[in-house]
Amino acid sequence: MTERPVVKRTARAILLDGDDMILIKRTKPGMRPYWITPGGGVEPGDTTVVDALHRELDEELGAKVVDVVPAFVDTVEHNTDSGAPGVKVQHFFLCRLVSMDIARRHGPEVEEPCGVYEIVRIPFNRVGIASVEVVPLSLRHYLDGNIEGMRALHAPDLG
Repeated sequence: MTERPVVKRTARAILLDGDDMILIKRTKPGMRPYWITPGGGVEPGDTTVVDALHRELDEELGAKVVDVVPAFVDTVEHNTDSGAPGVKVQHFFLCRLVSMDIARRHGPEVEEPCGVYEIVRIPFNRVGIASVEVVPLSLRHYLDGNIEGMRALHAPDLG
């Protein structure tokens, strides 16, 4: 089997604040709302994917996080801007919110938004996850089946 080229990588946060998960409700003109985890593309200036995560959380939420743990990877078909085929690898990290100051938000989502970016909290449980249209669907299914496992990634005895 031929390996597909990775043409884009993203860093996204499964961001917990106590018993809540912080998401971004995206409403674009002419589309139904959907909910995404905060984060975005890895840029050339990012030393690591985790560095990209911290940069993106600062831009989108004015947030600082700790206990960053790799939790889920999603690979989807993705074409470059020039149309070259490949895949996008989305790295999802479980992390805890330390602080968030939305007045510090900056970057393209704030300066040149395409639609509305609304910061929302949902209970980090099956009912909360089922209450919104979390995308990608693979993440929604993963979270639904792994709430306890996700919490265990932050257990004090993990090491």
